[in-house]
Amino acid sequence: MTVGIVGLGLMGGSLGLDLQDKKIAKRVLGVDHNISHCEDALEYGLVNEIARVEDIKKCDMIFLCVPVNAIVKIMPELKDVDKNTTIVDMGSTKQKIVEKTPKEIVENFVASHPMCGTEKYGPSAAFKGLYEGNTVVLCNTERNSQMHKERAEELYKALGMQLFYMDANEHDKHAAFISHLPHAISYSLANTVMSQEDPISILALAGGGFKDMSRVAKSSPKMWSDVFKQNRSNLLTSIDLFEKEMQKIKELIEHENWEAIEIWMQKATTLHKII
Repeated sequence: MTVGIVGLGLMGGSLGLDLQDKKIAKRVLGVDHNISHCEDALEYGLVNEIARVEDIKKCDMIFLCVPVNAIVKIMPELKDVDKNTTIVDMGSTKQKIVEKTPKEIVENFVASHPMCGTEKYGPSAAFKGLYEGNTVVLCNTERNSQMHKERAEELYKALGMQLFYMDANEHDKHAAFISHLPHAISYSLANTVMSQEDPISILALAGGGFKDMSRVAKSSPKMWSDVFKQNRSNLLTSIDLFEKEMQKIKELIEHENWEAIEIWMQKATTLHKII
């Protein structure tokens, strides 16, 4: 099988490494608008060769591993792919992508979201095993032909992923809480510290807690601003609910209600009985 990858950063590059390492694909082609990314991808062995979009369209499978707005923009260029070519996206939002899929490729286009990644980005961030043991959400697969659905499923299983099925709208509501809101909080925390008069002295005291919470603020601003834009409504809802919790703890501290604070914290710890 020949696989084409559009976007040679963390997700696309790691996919290319695994496709080769696990011998899932006979040939892996890569496309990226950034010339240095193309050069790095070849140097790191992420793909077998750099190609054009026209070449990618001849592959058995095409993976779109670019920011979510870029996925929407590139889909019209793929309207004339062969009916046997499977197209899979890896976007962090799903509803708008599903809505914007050209009717000519609805059956070909498998909307997915691998629930994995790191705060690093670019070809140098790619590594083998990124997908192993993680969950991938497949959305609205009832729109796909059986062949394309099964091909995507089989490839993700070969990568070692666990499959989960969900409606695109439902996915975006849930992703707002478990992925998009945490990124907004992390960026906010980082900006709060950096806005102080002496952030360097503050950061000299940074321990595990701060480093854990601020880690994802290193993530690609381009990628995440696109995600925030596409999932604006759900993200705003999650921020509103988070602000209510912050207001609650603020008032408890103001009133020195330490017993209630402990109960409030105890409730939060029950989360880790679930995950």
